Amino acid sequence: MSGTSSPEAVKKLLENMQSDLRALSLECKKKFPPVKEAIVLCFRLHFTKDNITNNTAAATVRQVVTVVFERMVAEDERHRDIIEQPVLVQGNSNRRSVSTLKPCAKDAYMLFQDLCQLVNADAPYWLVGMTEMTRTFGLELLESVLNDFPQVFLQHQEFSFLLKERVCPLVIKLFSPNIKFRQGSSTSSSPAPVEKPYFPICMRLLRVVSVLIKQFYSLLVTECEIFLSLLVKFLDADKPQWLRAVAVESIHRFCVQPQLLRSFCQSYDMKQHSTKVFRDIVNALGSFIQSLFLVPPTGNPATSNQAGNNNLGGSVSAPANSGMVGIGGGVTLLPAFEYRGTWIPILTITVQGSAKATYLEMLDKVEPPTIPEGYAMSVAFHCLLDLVRGITSMIEGELGEVETECQTTTDEGSSPTQSTEQQDLQSTSDQMDKEIVSRAVWEEMVNACWYGLLAALSLLLDASTDEAATENILKAELTMAALCGRLGLVTSRDAFITAICKGSLPPHYALTVLNTTTAATLSNKSYSVQGQSVMMISPSSESHQQVVAVGQPLAVQPQGTVMLTSKNIQCMRTLLNLAHCHGAVLGTSWQLVLATLQHLVWILGLKPSSGGALKPGRAVEGPSTVLTTAVMTDLPVISNILSRLFESSQYLDDVSLHHLINALCSLSLEAMDMAYGNNKEPSLFAVAKLLETGLVNMHRIEILWRPLTGHLLEVCQHPNSRMREWGAEALTSLIKAGLTFNHDPPLSQNQRLQLLLLNPLKEMSNINHPDIRLKQLECVLQILQSQGDSLGPGWPLVLGVMGAIRNDQGESLIRTAFQCLQLVVTDFLPTMPCTCLQIVVDVAGSFGLHNQELNISLTSIGLLWNISDYFFQRGETIEKELNKEEAAQQKQAEEKGVVLNRPFHPAPPFDCLWLCLYAKLGELCVDPRPAVRKSAGQTLFSTIGAHGTLLQHSTWHTVIWKVLFHLLDRVRESSTTADKEKIESGGGNILIHHSRDTAEKQWAETWVLTLAGVARIFNTRRYLLQPLGDFSRAWDVLLDHIQSAALSKNNEVSLAALKSFQEILQIVSPVRDSEKPETPPVVNVPVPVLIGPISGMSRPFIRTDSIGERLGRYSSSEPPLVTDELEDLNLWWAAWNTWYRIGSESTKPPITFDKLTFIPSQPFLTALIQIFPALYQHIKTGFNMDDLQKLGVILHSAISVPISSDASPFILPSYTEAVLTSLQEAVLTALDVLQKAICVGPENMQIMYPAIFDQLLAFVEFSCKPPQYGQLETKHIANAKYNQAEWVALNYVPFAERSLEVVVDLYQKTACHKAVVNEKVLQNIIKTLRVPLSLKYSCPSESTWKLAVSSLLRVLSIGLPVARQHASSGKFDSMWPELANTFEDFLFTKSIPPDNLSIQEFQRNENIDVEVVQLISNEILPYANFIPKEFVGQIMTMLNKGSIHSQSSSFTEAEIDIRLREEFSKMCFETLLQFSFSNKVTTPQEGYISRMALSVLLKRSQDVLHRYIEDERLSGKCPLPRQQVTEIIFVLKAVSTLIDSLKKTQPENVDGNTWAQVIALYPTLVECITCSSSEVCSALKEALVPFKDFMQPPASRVQNGES
Repeated sequence: MSGTSSPEAVKKLLENMQSDLRALSLECKKKFPPVKEAIVLCFRLHFTKDNITNNTAAATVRQVVTVVFERMVAEDERHRDIIEQPVLVQGNSNRRSVSTLKPCAKDAYMLFQDLCQLVNADAPYWLVGMTEMTRTFGLELLESVLNDFPQVFLQHQEFSFLLKERVCPLVIKLFSPNIKFRQGSSTSSSPAPVEKPYFPICMRLLRVVSVLIKQFYSLLVTECEIFLSLLVKFLDADKPQWLRAVAVESIHRFCVQPQLLRSFCQSYDMKQHSTKVFRDIVNALGSFIQSLFLVPPTGNPATSNQAGNNNLGGSVSAPANSGMVGIGGGVTLLPAFEYRGTWIPILTITVQGSAKATYLEMLDKVEPPTIPEGYAMSVAFHCLLDLVRGITSMIEGELGEVETECQTTTDEGSSPTQSTEQQDLQSTSDQMDKEIVSRAVWEEMVNACWYGLLAALSLLLDASTDEAATENILKAELTMAALCGRLGLVTSRDAFITAICKGSLPPHYALTVLNTTTAATLSNKSYSVQGQSVMMISPSSESHQQVVAVGQPLAVQPQGTVMLTSKNIQCMRTLLNLAHCHGAVLGTSWQLVLATLQHLVWILGLKPSSGGALKPGRAVEGPSTVLTTAVMTDLPVISNILSRLFESSQYLDDVSLHHLINALCSLSLEAMDMAYGNNKEPSLFAVAKLLETGLVNMHRIEILWRPLTGHLLEVCQHPNSRMREWGAEALTSLIKAGLTFNHDPPLSQNQRLQLLLLNPLKEMSNINHPDIRLKQLECVLQILQSQGDSLGPGWPLVLGVMGAIRNDQGESLIRTAFQCLQLVVTDFLPTMPCTCLQIVVDVAGSFGLHNQELNISLTSIGLLWNISDYFFQRGETIEKELNKEEAAQQKQAEEKGVVLNRPFHPAPPFDCLWLCLYAKLGELCVDPRPAVRKSAGQTLFSTIGAHGTLLQHSTWHTVIWKVLFHLLDRVRESSTTADKEKIESGGGNILIHHSRDTAEKQWAETWVLTLAGVARIFNTRRYLLQPLGDFSRAWDVLLDHIQSAALSKNNEVSLAALKSFQEILQIVSPVRDSEKPETPPVVNVPVPVLIGPISGMSRPFIRTDSIGERLGRYSSSEPPLVTDELEDLNLWWAAWNTWYRIGSESTKPPITFDKLTFIPSQPFLTALIQIFPALYQHIKTGFNMDDLQKLGVILHSAISVPISSDASPFILPSYTEAVLTSLQEAVLTALDVLQKAICVGPENMQIMYPAIFDQLLAFVEFSCKPPQYGQLETKHIANAKYNQAEWVALNYVPFAERSLEVVVDLYQKTACHKAVVNEKVLQNIIKTLRVPLSLKYSCPSESTWKLAVSSLLRVLSIGLPVARQHASSGKFDSMWPELANTFEDFLFTKSIPPDNLSIQEFQRNENIDVEVVQLISNEILPYANFIPKEFVGQIMTMLNKGSIHSQSSSFTEAEIDIRLREEFSKMCFETLLQFSFSNKVTTPQEGYISRMALSVLLKRSQDVLHRYIEDERLSGKCPLPRQQVTEIIFVLKAVSTLIDSLKKTQPENVDGNTWAQVIALYPTLVECITCSSSEVCSALKEALVPFKDFMQPPASRVQNGES
């Protein structure tokens, strides 16, 4: 037929057949006659020489074959409902088994079997008449049947048998030449010419294989293994390019079917002795890609470079037709891969996820096509991407189902068996088994493919010059990393992450964490950067990358700069994306991710800002970072993504979060190590991100708080200031955020969490860096300002932070801490638990002790006062709360079996609080700085004074012993050991007053203040203290302190000690009425007691507790009566002993004197003596002579103490005023008190009178002989110079005179007392007065002898009658001679009157002498019979002497008549004569004495007159010496006086011899008439006139002649 018919006829025939076939296929249910002949006919027509006929016949054949199989499908449809017994088909069924098939099925079977026969070049069984057949056409027909009717082969065992027995062996046989073929070989088993069928058959075989694997994998497991292994072999580098291309296309078809890949894995890789097919496929793809770069395709005319020419240094020209456009810098326009000089373009070949082949579809080509450059690479690249996409989406889908336990089918088409399995409802155990099986498959798939994938992708990433390609590669790596992470495959996960990390960093970047991982070894690249140039030496992949940033590497010693390309930035974004989206599965890989990010952030110059976010900032040192505009716009985005990455950590589970925190911590540790030993800018990435992570995870802060803050505390201790500054910033920000966060339950109900949050703040106190402590304190300040009201149990921690500031930590720190404390005291005392108040006291006290800033110390003392006020005002509340707390603690302690230990136990807790406050102030009272001591002292005593009444009675014991006496001991010790060196200035330009210019003087002030304070408390609170058991011991201790202070060598201290002494003896006013607690009414109901108003308190404090009752016991309207009188007396005697010791020690003169010798001051001595009268009132009942002796010694010594010349003007207003000093007044007062007490006291006390007289008389002696103070030389006060350090003896005259007056007064009262008589007081008085009287004009003061005379006269007027009364007892015998001597010394004094004595004065003085003689005349001579004779004789001699020898030789002529003491002489004469010639003369001895006296007197007068006459005569006209003239005048006057006296005397008392002597004077007198001196004449006249009485006749004649 083919030979005769025209092609048109044949064509027509074929078209008719086609239409019939179409009709048949539509009518396939009808009986279809056998088509065997038609098919044979068509086949034969196909192989004619005419193209048109051939093509039409080929189409017809295809249609016929299709129709045959469609008929069979239709037949099956018809019979589906009829249940057939399946016929068991033997495993080795042959063609005879078709008998079981239905008619249509039998046709199809026979047709398919014959097609196989024909392709295998064997004779057909059914299509008899077939003569020729091409393999290509036969393979196409086989493929179309297999592809269009897979169900036929799957449902019918006969057809399955054909597949296994016919098709597969055929394919394998046909493949053999390809397998054996090597590039350049020309062998072939095909009958056709060697080269021609090679491509078409191979390509069609691969299509058949693809269909077999895709449709019948489950039937042909073993066969598929062979096919797949062959496919892998076809990728080898020694196979022709077209073969490799179609093999890759075939593999691509499987790569888009993940379920198929899964089956490969299950069937081969997971079987023990099977080929690892899946792994081999992936590895083969990787090797294929690698080979494309290393071995350029041969036989490709377009490729010019040879395999050996790809070394680094060789200059490689770009392929001529590569489509690369040369622009400066070598930037490519076409997307491509470039690696080691091999440039491969990326072609767009297929839509993502579909395997649209190019060369597998070239059915019309007989010759092997020319494969464009880059095609095979592009297909392989897509294979990898689709493989990753398929596997990951499938596994993640299934994972999601398992995790949510949903029973839905996966998105990818599952095989029917799997679908049914998933749709079955399983029990839980089945579910678990299924999960275990599934997980094993997933893990095996990943384990099989990851290494090959990573090697290929890393190479491609390195080579990629196209952003889109890079993106795809990175996406594949990211999804693989995430999948590995989800499956827990750590090694593979870390390897993919490492690859992304390496891609982010510049090449060869020294980052240890990446170099130690298990990532695939990547090919090394190396190029150098010269200066800022970015041109590469060899055109490796980098030359096509735009450099977007130049920066410094993060290293200890950065060498030069490194560059980031846009690809690095792209990788970085992928890394961020990975961390952000898949953080939960990163686990330990966080370390890799964060380390890389840290380095990138560093190179880009991002610096942390508040909250931990990173912002672009300039590097601090080194060449500053250079950024292109391209990356500048990216930076905020990167920064934002970075922040979002850490924000998303709030969605991580706890374990993942811990991984993140651990990674950040170890990263930070590395940064810390790097920053050691240099001050370069450290990397703060980790610290900033720790902060950010902490802030966003506040809702579960508890689980990460310890590792987080523990690490930040380490950072805070770093020597690099910037590093630790950020550590502190992060830590404090976290603490503040933690406290302000709205926790559930709130912090107020979760004390444990609150303490946990605050604990790091306390830990910061162990760090010594001041900048860290400043941050810590600023944080505390902010916490107080925002959270102060709700700190609750956190208060001890917060207060502890303030209190931990040490003295050496700088002023600003202390100031900030103190600011916090001030805030606490002013605002938060009421809100904090009462148990914390003691801590507040301690902290405030510790600030007082800081010596950096005086103002802070002083202010802190003020705070302590405010705190005490607060205690006072809220006392009741505080006491209740503390008692409650104490009870709870006590219970706990008992349960644990331990003793409750707190300071000042067992005082009640509220009292302990006060005691702590007092103890703190006590510490401050001994601070080295005077101002602090002073302020603390005042505050301490004010506080005890104002609030002490709140204390329990028993607590006072502690106050006295543990607080006050302890303080006194310390102050005393410091004062006595203080330095005496002069302090020049008080810091700055402050001048120090001389009274405070040594440490010793400054301590003196403290001692004064302290002692005064303690004494005041003893005085005002005696009603509280006295009932305490050991009051007498406390009293002794206090007295001891007073004594040691009084005896200190400091005037200020000693004087103050005495004032305190006065205070405790209640000499000064005791408790003021306003301060005395009122007496509570006597009612059974407890009545509120109002304590106050106490100074300094704004409102009174009413209490209804036991304090009122306590006070009631110690207060009443009258001073408290001390029941134990004896004890009270003992207290006073103790005070007396102290007083005596102070007095005797302080007034005892030192043995040697020099400039530094201490001599007590007058005010001190005055105060000392002033204490005695009050003290005496309490001890007078037992005061005896010994005590009086002791007192006398002290009084005498005190009076004897001299004063410093510069102090004397203040003691005495002027020298001339006769005033007493205060001391002298005090001494006399003391004696006065004694004297009055003796006066009203019992008889036995009066024996003390003489001792008092002795004391006073000793003082009287001071008028003439000031007392000596040891060996000290003193000057008289008038001679002292103020500006010299001299000691001046005071003016003792006024004191002595006042003492004398006291003596006289006292003697007037006591002259008759037995003791006064027995102890010869009168004699002592006379003896004492004799001194000033004998000195007379030589006395220091004129008033002294005058007072002495008048006193003597008064005393004698009282004492002489007493003496006469006791004449017989002889008690006064020794007095008379003393008295005679006194008269003698006074009336005939040896002292010369001063030249300037006026006449009036002289006359007044003479009158005093006359008074004395009158006293003799009136009080002594009339009682001569009671008086010793010797005494009378002495008196007579004296009067005799006075009547003559009384002239003074120092007067002018004008004064002569006055100055001759005429009155005195007259008085003497008269007394003498009166006594001599009185009728009362009883003894001859007395008369004799009188006559003797007269005789001597007259004889002497005679002599004087004679001598005068002689001298007058001899002198002629010359006047006689003044003295002689005076003497003659005096004698003449004496004569006239004598005659007058004789006339007045009774005549019978005058001896005749006396008259004779008188008359014998007359001639001598007459002789004197010739004298020339008018004065003498005048006196002569007076002397001669009395003689007229002697001019009478004798007595008888007178009688006779008288008319």
